[in-house]
Order: sequence, then structure tokens, then C-alpha cells
Amino acid sequence: MATDTHTTDWELRLGFLIHDVSRLRRSAFDRSLKPLNVTRSQWWVLAYLSREDGMTQSQLAEELDLGKVAVGGLIDRLEKSGLVRREADATDRRVNRVFLEAKSKQLVTKMRKVSHRMNETILAGLADPQLEAAAGTLDAMKRNLLTYLQGDEI
Repeated sequence: MATDTHTTDWELRLGFLIHDVSRLRRSAFDRSLKPLNVTRSQWWVLAYLSREDGMTQSQLAEELDLGKVAVGGLIDRLEKSGLVRREADATDRRVNRVFLEAKSKQLVTKMRKVSHRMNETILAGLADPQLEAAAGTLDAMKRNLLTYLQGDEI
């Protein structure tokens, strides 16, 4: 029975650690972005568009795991700041595509530098083998969760 308790304790501890690291990382990232006057949510929109400019609002909502209304509000604020523009899709006028403005491309470059510095701080003192093991473990957990969410057994 001791093994079951140990496993349960470890599972709980691991869940709390993943949650705490994620929460603390978000807080640190928010603080590092504050001088750029960008929220984390806005950063994610800009980051996705920097990889695939012209995504539809629906695609952005799906990628960000947000509702269409929430993404619409984010895009509204980014549009008012002159960072993005909406254009009707050429083949379906009901669909809006979102594009980066030149001003946002400079901001994305700055945000990537901030992100890089933040990651250096987060990963300080960790050797490559530790990072590779952590990444491998998290990747396996992610695959298991995706399998579970697709309705398959883990």
C-alpha cells in the first residue's frame, strides 16, 4: 500500500508544480511585457500572426483556445493601437482575416527579445540534459493528454 500512497503524493506534487511553474511564468512574462504596453493575450495574437499573417478570427480563436468574442475584443484593441488590420476574405466576405501592420512587426521583434531574456532567466542553472529530460517528459504528457481529449484511452 505504501507504493500507492507514494504514487498518489507524487502525482499531486507534479500537478501542483506544473500549475505553479505555469502561473509564475505567466506573471513574470506579464511583468516583462509591461514596458512594451502589451498584454500577454495581445502578445499571443501578434505571435501567431507573425507565424501566419492573415489568419481568420476563427483560426485565432481556436489556436488561442479562446471564444470568438474574446478574440474579437483583443483584435479590436490591437486594431485601435494600429498593430493589426482586419480585411474581408477574398472568397467569403463573412470571414475576417487579420494582418499585422508594419508597426507590430517591430514590436514582435522587441517582444521576442524580451521573451528570450525571460527564458534565459527561467532556465538559469539548468544543464542541457535536465532541459532535454524535462522537455521530453512534458512532450509525452502533452501527447497523452491530446490522446485522452480525442476520446482514446491513455
